[in-house]
Amino acid sequence: MIHLEGITKSFGTLQVLKGIDLDIQESEVVSIVGPSGAGKTTLLQIMGTLDKPDNGKITIQGTDICQLKEKELSAFRNKHIGFVFQFHQLLPEFTALENIMIPAFIAGKSVKESTGRALELLKFMGIEDRGTHKPNELSGGEKQRVAVARALINNPSVILADEPSGSLDTKNKEELHQLFFDLRAQFGQTFVIVTHDESLSRITDRTVHIIDGLIGKEKNSVIVYE
Repeated sequence: MIHLEGITKSFGTLQVLKGIDLDIQESEVVSIVGPSGAGKTTLLQIMGTLDKPDNGKITIQGTDICQLKEKELSAFRNKHIGFVFQFHQLLPEFTALENIMIPAFIAGKSVKESTGRALELLKFMGIEDRGTHKPNELSGGEKQRVAVARALINNPSVILADEPSGSLDTKNKEELHQLFFDLRAQFGQTFVIVTHDESLSRITDRTVHIIDGLIGKEKNSVIVYE
């Protein structure tokens, strides 16, 4: 479903990604791990069309996104990609329900359709009674569930998550991790998750190791970087 080939990225004289080849299958839950500065978040941002590679090819659902113009790219991102960040990034002036609906409005969906879908997601997340509350009235776990619902509102092809449980306590962290797999079971959702959390990376379908801008291959439990 996602194909990356020969992806490189530099910032000034610092080369962060040095030729990344990676395939993500539909309904797969993949974790990306590695030391700080290895290029994990840069790779996720490029995969999510938030940044562009210097070289290489990215295909998502059969579309070569490197060939899209800015307006086309924005529309593609809104339709096909959902994002979950460590610190929620909810808009404080809007309720939980309104935050969830924002990507649907950007996509041009009606208030009725957007509201119905958002209410369904709130119920699935187990926080249907929190829809009228603003972010400062929600717990950390509730905020992150709202953020996941917002990412799902347009039925994206993939959800990209950057340290999604990094700010949560143990209980909420475990519940969020289970939620990812519940969403995969219910909707066939694909997840690519950058994480330092070993408890999460151990339960994903596949763990991609990155160090110094390269992907390592696991061979007999020893990581070999090529």
